[in-house]
Amino acid sequence: KLPMMKMLLRLIALLSAVLLASSAPPTCYSRVLALSKEITESFRDLQTSRDMDSCVETLPRLYLDIHNYCVLAKLRDFVAYPRCDRVLQVGALKEKARSLYTIMISYCRRDLVFLTDDCNALENPVLFPAAPS
Repeated sequence: KLPMMKMLLRLIALLSAVLLASSAPPTCYSRVLALSKEITESFRDLQTSRDMDSCVETLPRLYLDIHNYCVLAKLRDFVAYPRCDRVLQVGALKEKARSLYTIMISYCRRDLVFLTDDCNALENPVLFPAAPS
């Protein structure tokens, strides 16, 4: 009975540690990183959709690297793009991009560190395959 009790206590300790680690409040950086990945994936899904509107092909590329200072200009350009307003998914994507831009320049301004200002890297990114979910 004693080994079973020790194993049960270890399991409880492990589960408690996992719960504590996952309940930590998100940092500004983690929120920006998660939102940028979500936007990039949504844009990729929009472009590969079977029932894609023809105007989606004309949208500016939307690969986001929050460590690249040019991402701010990329977000501004995407939000200001005048076409495709009739496509609901594009409107939702523009709202997310606007939120990310606001978070980056207002709330996280002092927390973010830009490692590069290579705008070409956002136009021709090296994309790795998506990780399996």
